[in-house]
Formats: sequence, C-alpha cells, structure tokens
Amino acid sequence: MSATYSSPSDALTPQVRLLTLVGIMLALLLGALDQTIVATAGPAIQRDLAIPPSLYTWLTIAYLVTSTVVVPIYGKLGDLYGRKPVILFGLTLFLVASVLCGLAGSATHLILLRAVQGLGAGALFTTAFAIVADLYPPAERARVNGALGGVFGLSSVLGPLVGGAITDTWSWHWVFFVNVPVGLVALVFIATRMPLLRNANAGGRVDYAGALWLIVASVPLLLALSLGKTHPQPGETAFAWTSWPILTMFALFAVGLAAFIATERRAPEPLLDLALFKNRTFAVANLAIFVLGAGFLASIVFLPLFMVNVVGLSATNSGLTTTPLTFGLIASAIVGGALTTRFGRYKPVMLVSLVILLAGFAIMGFTLTSGSTQLEVTLKMIVVGLGLGAVVSLYSLAVQNALPPERTGVATSAVSFFQQMGGTVGLAVLGTVFAGNLQTNLTAAASKLPPALTAERSPRQASGTFDARAVRADLRESFADQRDLYTAALRSGDAHAARVLAASASTPNEARVLLTNVANGTAPRAARLAALPPTLRGLEAAEERALADVTRFEGNFKDGWTDAITLIYRLGLLIVALGLLVTALLPELPLRKADPSEAPTIMG
Repeated sequence: MSATYSSPSDALTPQVRLLTLVGIMLALLLGALDQTIVATAGPAIQRDLAIPPSLYTWLTIAYLVTSTVVVPIYGKLGDLYGRKPVILFGLTLFLVASVLCGLAGSATHLILLRAVQGLGAGALFTTAFAIVADLYPPAERARVNGALGGVFGLSSVLGPLVGGAITDTWSWHWVFFVNVPVGLVALVFIATRMPLLRNANAGGRVDYAGALWLIVASVPLLLALSLGKTHPQPGETAFAWTSWPILTMFALFAVGLAAFIATERRAPEPLLDLALFKNRTFAVANLAIFVLGAGFLASIVFLPLFMVNVVGLSATNSGLTTTPLTFGLIASAIVGGALTTRFGRYKPVMLVSLVILLAGFAIMGFTLTSGSTQLEVTLKMIVVGLGLGAVVSLYSLAVQNALPPERTGVATSAVSFFQQMGGTVGLAVLGTVFAGNLQTNLTAAASKLPPALTAERSPRQASGTFDARAVRADLRESFADQRDLYTAALRSGDAHAARVLAASASTPNEARVLLTNVANGTAPRAARLAALPPTLRGLEAAEERALADVTRFEGNFKDGWTDAITLIYRLGLLIVALGLLVTALLPELPLRKADPSEAPTIMG
C-alpha cells in the first residue's frame, strides 16, 4: 500500500534535506549529551543541594519515566500535525526546563524539573528518526541512521569530558545552562529550514483515552521496577518486591494495560493500532528490540563499577572507559548503514552484528578477572561496540519499510518505546540480580575480615566500596602511633602515654600490667627498657599480618565484584542470544526506493 501526498518529492531539495538533517542532529546531540553530562555532575549536585542517597536516583528515574511514556504520543502527533511543530515543542520545553533545572535550589524542585525535561526529550529522539524517514526512502535511510547513531556515540565521549570540565570550572548549574546555545542553534535550523513534513493521508485525531491508559500502565511499571529491591537498605527510597507499594504499582500496571488494550481495540484512530501486530515485521522487530534493550544497557551501565572497584581507576576516568565501546559503535553504525544502503538488505547486517555482540558479551563474561587491566578491558569493549552500532537503528528501518509512509511516526515511536521499556525492565531485573549477588559476595568476604580492620575501615556495604590504599595508610599510621606511645612509655617513662596504652582494648593483658605501673611511677627503669625491644618487634609483626590481611581481603573484595559483573555479561549473553533467535524470524522486505507518490507534504 502506498500513500498519496500533496507535494512532489522533488520539492525536497538536497539543500532542504541537508539543513533539516543538521537541525535534527543538533537536537539529538543536545538530548544525548544532557544524559551523560548530568550523570557526571551528579555527585556535585548531590553535595550542593544536600540530596539524601534515598532521593539521588530520582534525578534519573524522573527523566526516564516521563521521556519513555510520551514516545508513542509524540509519534502519533507527528503523523497528524507534522514533525516540525512536535520537535519544536519538545525542543522548546526541553530548553525551558534546562534553564529552570540550572536555577533549582532544592532537590524536590530539581527532580520535578527533570521530569519536565524528560517530557521534552521524548520528542527529540522519536521525532528525529521519523524525520529521517520522511526525508529519505528506506533504501537510503540506513546510511543516514548510521550517522545519527554516531551522534549518540559522540555524546558518550564528549559528555563525561564536558560535564567534568564545566562542573570543575564553573558549577553544576552550567551543565543545564550549556543546553541553551546548542538548543537555540537547533531551533533556528529547524524553524527556518525544515518543512512541515505532514503526511496528507494521516488524518484523524489524537487518542487521548489511549494515551491516558498508556500512562497509567507505564508509569507504575517503570516506578515499580526502579524502586523495587531484594534487600532495601535503611533510609533508601526503595521497597521490597513483596511490599504493598510495589504490589500496588504492579496491580495498577495490569489495570492500565487491560484498559489500554480495550481502548485501542475500539478507538477509530488508536494511539497504537493493535492491528499493526498482525504485520510480522512490526511484531517481530519490536519483540527483538524489547529483548535486546536490556543487553544494550547491561554492556554500559555496570562497567564503570568494575573499573573503579576492581581495576582501581578514579570515578572520572572510569566514566571514560566506554570511549572504546563508543568508537566501535560509531564505526559499526556507519559501516552497517553503508552496507545496508549498498546492498539493500538489513537482516544480514543485523545478524552479523548480533553475532559480534554475542562474542563481545562472551569475552566480557568469561575472561574478565580481578587482575584485568584497563588496556585489556578497553580492547574487549571495542568488540562489544562493534556489535552494538549497526543494530540500534536497523530495527526502526525494518519497521518503517514494512508499513505505509503515513504510519512512519507510529512505527518509529513504537520501536523507541519498546526499546526503552525493554531496557528499563531488563536493567531493573539485572540490577536486582547484580545487587543480590554482590551483597552475598561482599558479606562472605566481610565475614573473614580480620580484627585489625575495625568497623570504620571495613567496606561500606551500602555502596560496596573498599579503598585498600586508604586502609593500608590508616593501619601504618595507627601502628606508627602505637610505636611512638610505647617508646615514650617504656623508654622515657611517660605516664600519659602509658595510661593511653593501658586503656586501649588492643593492648595485651601482660603489657597492660607493666604500663599501669609505668603510669603510677612504680615500674623499674630496667624492666621498662627490657620490655621495649620485644614490644616493638611484636608491633612490627602485627603490622605485617594486618597489611597481609588487607591484601587478602582486597583480593576477595575484587573477586566478589568481578563475579557480580561477569554474571551480568553472562546473563546479557543469553539475552542477546534470544534477540538473535527472534531476529532470525524477521522477514526481510526489499527496501523501497524513492517514489514521487511517497513524498511528504512540504508546508511552512
């Protein structure tokens, strides 16, 4: 089936396509950069606004929930009223919310404004890919989508660098203000150079009832998966999976989902036409991207934790660990898009990319050790990036190519929605498995913690951190203080030093008797001097044992982290394998060439 448009395709001149593409690439860069920049500035924001740990994750949760649930709504609005007003609205809302985020003076205000910012961001990603579908026929679209994938990769490289530099040079407020100049340039390009791109056959109205029930279903589900924990810590904004808040949210999800399905079956212009699932390409592609969504996030989210706690990098440097993955992602996105355009086939590129991704996950899951170096991990992550790049945009291409052009917005938003939902669901499940496994490992390691490591020096169980270097320095300082006190008490007869040592719980009973006599001035000088050399030798031996215990515990600690991280990649391997099997069932239709009957309306 082919749509009829009111303007010929030659109205979309190369200059119009290019300038429009520049505008949407800037909008995409803006949205993608914001995520990585804000993540880098997170600790500074937490300190400045005194955000308790229980609310810290809401800076991300609020943005994630709102940006996900509005994706299908923006897709439908774009089909009905044109891409241009939708992306202009989303971009304007995003910029206004960015300025207000930068001015926020409390945690509550910032979290609420991040939710508003997410409402705007939801329009940027979905509408941008729909615009590409309007500008280019499927046969040319893969190459352009590869370039857009490169924008995401570039943002993950620049984000940590720019975010760290802005936060250190000015303040965290500017990580939001910096959106304004980039966003204004994008607004100018889109407002002045981009056509309306409205499909003449896409009539009807917005399915507000469907949108409402979609929100009722999606928001409680995303909140439940974000807040549910197997073992929530005291003071943490989290609930056990069997608690009434989590069960209530799952119940709301079930009610909302049932009402959404019932509404969409009756609606004359449904938000998500359930009949589309009769199209095998639409159904299989969305199932595959839902399954793969968790695998994509798993490859990135947990790696910096490994680099900090096992390899020993700083938090800033660990954020740059995904750089090699990004370079691999950009290269494969561009090459995969070019190959798809050249040969007119997307399925072979998908399958080869997923096989490479399987290899990358297998390498990470079975070869990472507690002795892995930064260079070793870097080389392995390149393989993961090569597998990721070509896959992300091709599922949208397959669905767009399988549906008539007037369904472009719905098709694109559906793929984005299912990918984000799959990522959120998968990340919540994998995060629960990871946290439970890590807690078990660290608890087992802590049970062997030597007495020399006091509670103050033991690993913080809530965060799972253990600074072995600081513990060693602390031990050396403690033993040095003891040697000074024993020397002062036994060599010089210092009564104060003797009283301090006698009151210490770590002082042996036989030494405490002598020290008490020193404090009272009744210990003979010869007895004091005779006791000093063996006491100092005993302290030296005790220090060596304590340092050896730290080294042994550090090994157990790193092993615990490594086991938890590699488990995630092994589970991710199963997820990608399932995604590969589903993708193998995906029909491959010939990519449509440019056709005068498939030109979007050029207005405004």
